[in-house]
Amino acid sequence: MSASEKTAMTEHISDKDLPRVAVILLWYPLFTQPFIFRDVQGLKAHLPTDVYTLYGLNLRLCSKEMQADAPSAKRLGVRALPAILFSALKFFLKSPGRFCRLFKDNVCRRWPNLEVLGENLWAFLCGLHLAPMLQAKGTDYTYAPWPRGTATCARTIFAVTGIPYITCVRANNLRPADPDLADKMREACLVRTNNKADVQRIHAITPDTRVDVIYNCLTLHVDSPAPVRMEKPVQLLACGRFDVTKGFDILLKACSLLLAQNIPFHLTLVGGGGKMMGLGGMDTSIHELCTKLGLDEHVSFPGLVSHDAFPAILKSHDIFLAPCVVASDGQCDGIPNTLIEAMSFGLPVVASDVNAIPEIVLNEQTGLLVPQRDPEALASAITRLINDADFARSCGQNGARLAKELFSPEQNGALLASLFVREFRRSGDASCAE
Repeated sequence: MSASEKTAMTEHISDKDLPRVAVILLWYPLFTQPFIFRDVQGLKAHLPTDVYTLYGLNLRLCSKEMQADAPSAKRLGVRALPAILFSALKFFLKSPGRFCRLFKDNVCRRWPNLEVLGENLWAFLCGLHLAPMLQAKGTDYTYAPWPRGTATCARTIFAVTGIPYITCVRANNLRPADPDLADKMREACLVRTNNKADVQRIHAITPDTRVDVIYNCLTLHVDSPAPVRMEKPVQLLACGRFDVTKGFDILLKACSLLLAQNIPFHLTLVGGGGKMMGLGGMDTSIHELCTKLGLDEHVSFPGLVSHDAFPAILKSHDIFLAPCVVASDGQCDGIPNTLIEAMSFGLPVVASDVNAIPEIVLNEQTGLLVPQRDPEALASAITRLINDADFARSCGQNGARLAKELFSPEQNGALLASLFVREFRRSGDASCAE
């Protein structure tokens, strides 16, 4: 999208008659989803926006900024169970046949596990509960930033009230896809994705789906760039959930090659594993591999860190690493948000050339790209940055400029809001034509 097109879109937001949007989330805010927090802030800056969470409050490791906005959300969770069950019973008694059809369509699917089944069942019941509330409030659109539970809730509200929804679909939602993903994308008035690479994957599932690309927003405030001192031992950094798509096992193997070549380094691997909060299940295997490779003295594991603490960590390191891989089932990352944040602070980066990462890591310009699952190539790229500090700093500076341009909270927040304005006008024009 050109700069002129972006400007034209954001100009719509100055109109007086604006749609009312209800954002539906499982949690808000959530420390693993600061980009969702920025989306909500962008919508609030331009449109009348309400936030509804299907679960209760979870402020663990959230930034002070996120904590300050937490009271603005309207929460359901276990405390709302009696009211939700009453709403479902009321709907069933009024329209038993319709209830059964909606239940079958939204809940009776071949879900990958019981956890996903539970999430969608709860989201369906919450949708029945929220539907009359949103209708009474004059909500024009719902926004489901995830195509699983939140979109199930939005789709249920749409079926009951006719309030249209927009959902966001990302790389790891597409492969492997949930059994209802195609239906959700077909029924959405619009699908947003946060990178260009996923447009083709979305159209492979639902060819006629209207898709808009709006990148995520930077979530950290850059008060000053990382100094990138490159003093020995060089400080390497990687961050993320300990999940197969992150490629941290490949990274440790690359570090063992650096060690064999007597290259002085220290790796900080921020993050962790655990099924809770979707953090992956490789915590034990990553630690065991580190010990097996003889890297215990060269790798530190600070665990999960708060959003407010992350800038200091970025500034104390020299190179950021994102060795992402495509899993055997096709699951992969789009553009890791930690990679975006590292680039915004001017850190030189080395990343795998998978999915949408080449959209921001321009090889030899904003960083170095390497093939996935290739420890030798990864170690070679790291060595090159270590041996050519000027080139590394140049890549970091270029990356910071690109990150500021593509992931501007002001720009992308306005673009997200403009989607709803555009759809609102479009539906109004259609009504007038009828």
